[in-house]
Amino acid sequence: MTDSGRHQPALRLTRVDLDALPSYVPGRSPADLARELGLPEAIKLASNEVPYGPLPGVVEAVTEAITTSHRYPDMGVVALRDALAERYGVDADRIATGCGSVALAEHLVRATCLPGDEVLYSWRSFEAYPIIVATSGATSVRVPNDAGHGHDLAAMAAAVTDRTRVIFVCNPNNPTGTALRRAELDRFLDAVPDDVLVVIDEAYREFVTDAEVPDGLDYLDRPNVAVLRTLSKAWGLAGLRMGWLVAQPVVAAAIRKVATPFSSSTAAQAGALAALTQVAEMERRCALVVAERDRVTEALRKFVPEVPTSQANFVWLPLGERAVAFGKACEARGVIVRPFAGDGVRVTIGTPAENDAFLAAAEAALA
Repeated sequence: MTDSGRHQPALRLTRVDLDALPSYVPGRSPADLARELGLPEAIKLASNEVPYGPLPGVVEAVTEAITTSHRYPDMGVVALRDALAERYGVDADRIATGCGSVALAEHLVRATCLPGDEVLYSWRSFEAYPIIVATSGATSVRVPNDAGHGHDLAAMAAAVTDRTRVIFVCNPNNPTGTALRRAELDRFLDAVPDDVLVVIDEAYREFVTDAEVPDGLDYLDRPNVAVLRTLSKAWGLAGLRMGWLVAQPVVAAAIRKVATPFSSSTAAQAGALAALTQVAEMERRCALVVAERDRVTEALRKFVPEVPTSQANFVWLPLGERAVAFGKACEARGVIVRPFAGDGVRVTIGTPAENDAFLAAAEAALA
């Protein structure tokens, strides 16, 4: 390199606006923390995983699928779409699949928005929403959560403009665990214009126990509603990445058109098909999580009375400016949680022993 070339300013090869965009933050590696603390192992309660391993038959199905890994997967994901259609009573042409529900959320925005269009969502909600919107060239409109740490649907309806193209409704909400009930969601959907797509994001639907929290699939008679689901949580396939969406056929077809070709691997499709045969075991495991969720919530309210009732597989501690310090205090005791600076801490429900370790750490930090 010449001397003159060495002093040339660096070329800008990426978008300037991405500098201000926060990266998605995964849960910290428990192996790294264990090494740091000199412990035999650490506990990870930061990523909303279910702790009980793959469902029966999944490992065998994935192992068999690997024998054909030299071939491309079925790009149409036909067998899985048919299985989902049969289980949930919808037409297969209304279903699209993707690399987790987060990928489908990205595809939805890509399929509906042009630069300058607006995507509306509650905040704080799923941390991928602002990343998805920004990288698609659209504009985020964030409506603050209400005092109960949930969606303020009246304020969200009032924030709709003629540029609004998509509204994400995360129910139950991640990271707060709060859930919308049928009457309030009905009123909201009635208030939203028909040309605005309302995406009901139900990644944690299987953990809902409140009968007044509606199933998003009940709203599919409304042409502007789409429902997101995932097999990463209750179905135990977080490491394989498989999500699905139900919408009007024209919307589902658009999603399939913009999705990355062959992004749903043969192994993921096989694992998902195997998992869907294990409904009773999935429900049994969810019941274990729910029981522990209630126990952990009751224990935490002795120190943080404002902990909201969760309908997901995690609980929310609205600690505000204490959130990061609390997260560090838990890590010092070998328990990884998920702090959101200035807002609160999300804690995944693990096994009873893991939850006991977290509660001991929480008591030490908060009592």
